[in-house]
Amino acid sequence: MPLHTLEGTVPWPADLADGFREKGYWEDRALGAYVLDVADRLPHKTAVVDGEVRLSYADLANRMDAAAERLLALGLRPDDRVMVQLPNTWQFVVFTLACFRAGVVPVMALTAHRRHELTFLAELSESRAVVVPDLIKDFDHRKLARDVRDAVETVDYILVSGKAEEGTTALDPLLAPGGDAAAARKRLDGTAPAPDSPACFLLSGGTTGLPKLITRTHNDYAYNIRACSKISALTEDTVYLGALPASHNFPLACPGILGALFAGGTAVMLPSPEPKRAFATMEREGVTVATAVPAVAQRWVEHQQKHGGNQTASLQILQVGGSRLADEIARKIKPVLGATLQQVFGMAEGLINMTRLDDPEEIICTTQGRPVSDADEIRVVDELGEDLPDGQPGAILTRGPYTPRGYYRAPEANTKAFTDDGWYASGDIVIRRADGNLVVHGRDKDMINRGGEKISAEEIESLVYRLDNVTMAAAVAMPDPMLGERLCLYITAKPGTTVTLDQIRESIQSAGVAAFKIPERLVILDELPTTKVGKINKKELRADISARLEDEARAGQRL
Repeated sequence: MPLHTLEGTVPWPADLADGFREKGYWEDRALGAYVLDVADRLPHKTAVVDGEVRLSYADLANRMDAAAERLLALGLRPDDRVMVQLPNTWQFVVFTLACFRAGVVPVMALTAHRRHELTFLAELSESRAVVVPDLIKDFDHRKLARDVRDAVETVDYILVSGKAEEGTTALDPLLAPGGDAAAARKRLDGTAPAPDSPACFLLSGGTTGLPKLITRTHNDYAYNIRACSKISALTEDTVYLGALPASHNFPLACPGILGALFAGGTAVMLPSPEPKRAFATMEREGVTVATAVPAVAQRWVEHQQKHGGNQTASLQILQVGGSRLADEIARKIKPVLGATLQQVFGMAEGLINMTRLDDPEEIICTTQGRPVSDADEIRVVDELGEDLPDGQPGAILTRGPYTPRGYYRAPEANTKAFTDDGWYASGDIVIRRADGNLVVHGRDKDMINRGGEKISAEEIESLVYRLDNVTMAAAVAMPDPMLGERLCLYITAKPGTTVTLDQIRESIQSAGVAAFKIPERLVILDELPTTKVGKINKKELRADISARLEDEARAGQRL
């Protein structure tokens, strides 16, 4: 019988899969095996650092296998899906690896997600368990998990990192070292998940409503990690700072936390990229590689310019991705932070592009790099799907050995995003230069990219329409110097009624929506502009908010 999860996935054609194996892209090994390789070679080397917690590779491997067996003893089974909503901690690392070993499939949610998103994702994935922290700041994730369990009939277990409550299971004891590591390893090796089976679910940016699930197999994700690690030159000496949300593809596997562990380096977990703590951690741990979104990179540059010092002296590579990095900020990375900038443009759906560490400064500072694999295929096409010559902006299409062929249980979305012969359309507009490097020029889809967090305009609009006095709504991106984009909402209101931003924010929050999706500006018009076919003209609205911001900036300068 096929695994249940496989029934909702779109496999690579058999001949292509065979070719990926023959060429060495796919090694037919489960992800946990790569960590065990390092544990055998470097048992006493530090693998994971989280504050005062330091796990050696031997300890990591022991905990990984012991936790895998405890999850199975708890009642989970290979191919069961588990919703993971953990912050950047050692528990996230051990639990994720334990899932890989047991064949349990983690669904990588964000700690910012709330009831609206988690209930949808748990239903779509038919999750058997939800894994949460107890509290983050003043928010109780245990209550959130109970709400999800009450709403989704497949959810049987709630695992809590921290203080568990009645009806939940404490996570930390499940992640404790085991008594007989060799015996556990032998048992799990004998039941290792198939290399072509799903390893994890990543979340799409959700351009048409709530996020879609991206199935990453052990084979394709291992290659994703290895290809990125090669371009980023990860070694046993690498000390990687994981300060972006670890459930994102970028800090998890490009090459990220998993890349550092595959290479025998050290993964340093940090819950936030806040400059003061991040810089202190870099200095204390000798961090050599870090990842940041443009807003974080800018804050780090400004912090260093303001405070000076040598806290970033060990930093060799700063990877920046998630959204387009402004050229003027890019040019400050090396002289201010002392690290080589590596621009990264990619997608959880597969394709990763990187500038090379030895590229000329012009390429590093003005492009978003080129594919990490010689097997990555790229086309740049016009609105009719016709290929464009280098130098002209167009929509990017891609396929390759780590770009899945479709979303999980999403036939309508697959029809829109994937061609019959496997090309994936991400919605990004790029220019391919003659040297093969890409320059990102935005998106052709209705998406707001707030500091690397993707917000679906359609999702927000559907929530706003719940307000009786809103007649039309349009969510658009407005430029922001720190985050790249913020969410601006245009509406028309019923005659004789008033609508305030606070009312809209309160309504959306009551639906249990992630805080980063809450509109940050409201513009009320008598009538929204439309195109010739009657659709709301968002291009005109984006131009309008840009003009309003420019006028306000000029007015501020005059005061």
